[in-house]
Amino acid sequence: MQPSRTRALGTARFLAIALGAAGACSRFGPVYPPRPAPSLGAPIADPPPARVVTHMAVAAAALKSALEDAAPGYGDGTFTLLGSERRYTWVRGPLDVSFGQGRVVIATRALAKVALPIKSISVPLDVRIEAEPVVNADYAVRLQGIDVHVTSDAASVSLADRVAGIYDRVAEPLAAGLKSFAFDLRPVLWEAYARISKPISLPLYSGRAGWDDGSPEPDGGTACARLRLLDVEAGPTVFADGIEKDVALVVAPSITLPCAEDASGGADGLPPLSNVAAVTPGPFSVTIPVAASYRELTRVMSANAFTDGKLFFSTEYPSIYLERPELYESGGALVLKLSIRGHANKMGIDAELDGDLYLVGHPVVTDNELRVPDLEPTIETRNFLLSLKAMTDGDRIRDEARQALRLDIGERLREARDKWGGDLTFGFDRGCFQGNVDRVEVTGVYPHAAYLRVYVTVTARSRLTMPCPAAN
Repeated sequence: MQPSRTRALGTARFLAIALGAAGACSRFGPVYPPRPAPSLGAPIADPPPARVVTHMAVAAAALKSALEDAAPGYGDGTFTLLGSERRYTWVRGPLDVSFGQGRVVIATRALAKVALPIKSISVPLDVRIEAEPVVNADYAVRLQGIDVHVTSDAASVSLADRVAGIYDRVAEPLAAGLKSFAFDLRPVLWEAYARISKPISLPLYSGRAGWDDGSPEPDGGTACARLRLLDVEAGPTVFADGIEKDVALVVAPSITLPCAEDASGGADGLPPLSNVAAVTPGPFSVTIPVAASYRELTRVMSANAFTDGKLFFSTEYPSIYLERPELYESGGALVLKLSIRGHANKMGIDAELDGDLYLVGHPVVTDNELRVPDLEPTIETRNFLLSLKAMTDGDRIRDEARQALRLDIGERLREARDKWGGDLTFGFDRGCFQGNVDRVEVTGVYPHAAYLRVYVTVTARSRLTMPCPAAN
């Protein structure tokens, strides 16, 4: 007997045994890897906490405007002279704000009028105020160590100060007004955090995976990515024709599926501000987890590769087909399960196939598409295809599965980008808050028991300026 004829008969006998077992059993083929047990709790991703750094620049003009409102512009009162009540009044001019040696210097001129028994005299005064601006735990820019100096070169001042104490009567209300001065940063930082913490809603597309079993179309649900505030830190103050300071919102990224009931954005309130020795300036990076469900991938695969819920893959066995694609996680990898069915009638063999094939791979994101480029059959599946003399068909199954498993997540990446660009740009009564995105990068894809987590790292900058910068 010719060797080729012998090999053909041996293959036929082996195939008859394999397909005979398929006909005797309700299922045929490997059952590996096993489906992992479902998670007991809501799946939560765990990117590391990050600091959202905002460079705050309060120009001298903005500080001057706030101080103009705080420092009294005039005053009056009475004093006793020779047993009679006499009146005095004073009015100050515009403030001039400068900085030196870590302190803010406020200069102005004032004109006081003192009523004396014979006539009233006008007293020109020079006022110089030095103070240290600080940001306290309540997010208020305040002045501490206030030192007010009132002087004058006019000869009449000596008499006015001797009879009316005019220096102190001008200095004391100015010092009191500046001591009560508070420039509240809480509203603008709260607005920034409310925008940052607003959950990114990630609808997960649903649908039957290409077959009609009479069941209703499942709901894909909605995942929520959000940033929970842990702390707010403020670095040292720098004086450069204004007050500049770096403020960092320390946030913890997380994702829940389905959305948590309290995922409505915002928080109960900002925690007390922590003044720290240093805050790293410049661009910051935050990793945001976004989700893709296995139902979504199954749906797009069915739409891309299956016709009426079936995929006929073999020219040698034209009646055998694949159906019911299903995806799940096992051991950190993505598993594709395909049911193989059909009638095998060849070389004197007549049997029905009813089993499962498994392919395993690791998902990646390329050009905004979620793919599984290394998808390969398991050893058991490969052995089955070898026994069926269908290894070429096995390569076709693999290639078609790789091509079909492609999910566009560009919209989800755009949502992550917009969080730090347009969403973080707004104006307020005294200035502007602006966010700029420098880079968006997918830094990891992790199969989870319930869904795929895609880690999107955004590198961005934000700046708070008072007043708003002039338009070009």
